[in-house]
Amino acid sequence: MAVNSNSEMDGSIGGGIMEHRFVEMTKAKLIQEQSIRKQVHNKISGKNNSGMICSGEQTVLLYLVKLEDMSAIQCIISSLEKNHHGTLTLSPIGIQFDDTIPHQDYELKIYSDNNWVYHEKIGYKNILSIIGGGHCSLAFSNLMSQMDFYIKVYDKRKDLKTMLENHTAHEKHVLTDYTDLTHAVFPGQNHYVVIMTFGYRTDDEALRAIFNKEFCYLGLLGSQSKIEKMFEQYRKENVDEQRLQRIFTPIGIPIKSQTPEEIAISIAAQIIREKNKFLP
Repeated sequence: MAVNSNSEMDGSIGGGIMEHRFVEMTKAKLIQEQSIRKQVHNKISGKNNSGMICSGEQTVLLYLVKLEDMSAIQCIISSLEKNHHGTLTLSPIGIQFDDTIPHQDYELKIYSDNNWVYHEKIGYKNILSIIGGGHCSLAFSNLMSQMDFYIKVYDKRKDLKTMLENHTAHEKHVLTDYTDLTHAVFPGQNHYVVIMTFGYRTDDEALRAIFNKEFCYLGLLGSQSKIEKMFEQYRKENVDEQRLQRIFTPIGIPIKSQTPEEIAISIAAQIIREKNKFLP
């Protein structure tokens, strides 16, 4: 979380009274040097009491950005703008950045109050490919842009109004045919794919193009009857049943969605559940 001298803020360390207290400290210029502060979210705790009762613990680094840090910060900004990955390192030395990719998303090692190091993977950790650029795609892209997803949208309709209105996708591609997805969409364990084209035939084309690729999530928007018809044909063609069962369809969690925005929330919730299912 960043707080500047004009009291402007970006990001969060969890909210609540704890965050408010630290923000007020920075605004009052009470932080003159870096320090690590342990916070315990339990009112019966001693000096490290955060003022909250939600249980658990949190370690907060308070760091006054120095002029010599600006070079590393500019490198971070440039890397993010180019969708590159790298490693942010915080330590008593200051802020550092390099283009190596760590094995973990983040790691903190504290040896003493004056000897510690924090590493974090910088860059989008997940890729979301939306096949279809209609109204649901626009609403879904707008919603997912608020999370840690690099968003790509594909459609084959040139000058489609909802594609032109989509300003939150990082990439927009107009295809000659949905069979082009075979070479355009790459597999990956951090890759989430949602098919929501404008009809049965185009859904079928898109799905067939990426059938044999492995993704963290592959979802298909459509009615139960449409999906049953599609899968019946696939089974007649002896498509692997296990591969069919890995497709999330009908897509989203069942909340009786009616509008594109409600459908987007339903799908987003299902993706987040899959993304975080192995977290403790």
